[in-house]
Amino acid sequence: MSTEPKTAVDPNAPILEVKNLKKYFKTSAGMLHAVDDVSFSIKKGTTLGVVGESGCGKSTLGRTILRLEPYTAGEVYYEGENIFAYNKKQVRALRQKMQLIFQDPYSSLNPRNTVFQLIAEQLIVNKIYKNKSDLENRVRELMDIAGLAPRLVNSYPHELDGGRRQRVGLARALSMQPGFIVCDEPVSALDVSIQAQILNLLMDLQDQMGLTYMFITHDLSVVKHISDEIAVLYVGQCIEKAPSRELFKNPLHPYTKMLLSAIPIPSLESRNRQREVIKGEVTNPIDPKPGCRFASRCKYCTEKCTEGNLELKEIEKDHFVMCRLFD
Repeated sequence: MSTEPKTAVDPNAPILEVKNLKKYFKTSAGMLHAVDDVSFSIKKGTTLGVVGESGCGKSTLGRTILRLEPYTAGEVYYEGENIFAYNKKQVRALRQKMQLIFQDPYSSLNPRNTVFQLIAEQLIVNKIYKNKSDLENRVRELMDIAGLAPRLVNSYPHELDGGRRQRVGLARALSMQPGFIVCDEPVSALDVSIQAQILNLLMDLQDQMGLTYMFITHDLSVVKHISDEIAVLYVGQCIEKAPSRELFKNPLHPYTKMLLSAIPIPSLESRNRQREVIKGEVTNPIDPKPGCRFASRCKYCTEKCTEGNLELKEIEKDHFVMCRLFD
């Protein structure tokens, strides 16, 4: 019997760690850099908000981390293990620990299945319950957790409104008792009042179950409400990352400043507020040239901004930025 001491697990270690992740798509014009050398970590029980305009690589980043898309390069560690080195059997087991809530609550649900069948599907495929009554009890428990009335158990997706459909998606994600969930713009297709309900439900479940979220959105007001940390993506790169309060209080990257200035404020005093308008063309993500990818739209751009590749640097404690202004 081995007498070697077991390696102690650091309780403060991140549950998810992404290192130099790249995801390229081959096109007739060249390689499209959807995700380009992105690195970050998420502590257990916290939320990382990922923001940026449409097409910046947010959803591709989430799907690649979950191994729903093949990666080009990099490493992803979940609970200290490199999941990119997993075989098929290990990936199947990983699916129970890492789940996804889709953006469109209607297209993500099979219209031929009832609410019961949709929620029970993963439990049946993974043979979690052998007893039918236990399965039924678990499905009803998940419906209650997600805020779905028992009378909806035999309803079909077309009979539900957007909020209830998204609650079904949430119940499905929770069915395998995961530790990490990628929320891919889960409230963007919902009315404002329903958005608040779903966000509050996600936050309550996080407190109760110790869940860890990667929350993808383009709505900065939403990400401020739910996130502990925020990462800003632009043309496949993470250009700024900081704690939520710090980012809103002291944005450093010119792109982040412009995003924050565009947030509408429901106040008469805000009518005279200066807004920074982003001008110029977005950098082509197909084989982009070295240098800052925001340079063509930045009023602070200099010659050195278009020279060489930039790195994400820690300017202040836990506040990272990719910009020549802070070299």
